[in-house]
Amino acid sequence: MQPTPKHSADIILPPGKARYGMWPSERIVAIGTSTGGTQALDTVLRMLPKEVPGIVVVQHMPPQFTATFAERLDTHCKIRVREAKDGDRVEPGLALIAPGGKHMVTRRGPSHYYVDVIDGPPVNRHRPSVDVLFRSVAMCAGPSATGIIMTGMGDDGARGLKEMEEAGAHTVAQDEKSCVVFGMPKVAIELGGVKQVLPLDRIHEAVVAAGRR
Repeated sequence: MQPTPKHSADIILPPGKARYGMWPSERIVAIGTSTGGTQALDTVLRMLPKEVPGIVVVQHMPPQFTATFAERLDTHCKIRVREAKDGDRVEPGLALIAPGGKHMVTRRGPSHYYVDVIDGPPVNRHRPSVDVLFRSVAMCAGPSATGIIMTGMGDDGARGLKEMEEAGAHTVAQDEKSCVVFGMPKVAIELGGVKQVLPLDRIHEAVVAAGRR
């Protein structure tokens, strides 16, 4: 059997230049995680106040699991949490979680961000892919964004976070000690795409600070 090819984000979203000088006033936070991420996201989102920028999340999960995961988070978080649907607006105080088995990208209107939920082959052998989400945020939000990469095996999201950093976003990685698997954050740090390293119990601070940038 031939091994499954490891596609880059190019197969879903060709690289492009961010459109500087045209950013919406709203801030946006993008989070990517994998192994150990369900517990890590629970920790971060549970600590957030209601007044935070809109959040978009890729957690590597199979189809059918993300909706239940989002519903569970919604019951005990101050912010609202739900599985993303195609065309959803990214709103302050709301976290949209990419559906398992689909990619999620952000786009911008005149003053707001929206998400598109799309089909396509796996990227870095994952669908949804953190790299795809992060690239889309880099292109549509630039310095209005904060990118956070958390515990996970492999390197999905590391290159996308570097693209966010190059577009002017604030970028954060979870520290090694608090990760279940230090794969994704480690590669992101090695690529030079991380401006701040935080333990799990302080990552919520970066989300809150994003609203003041």
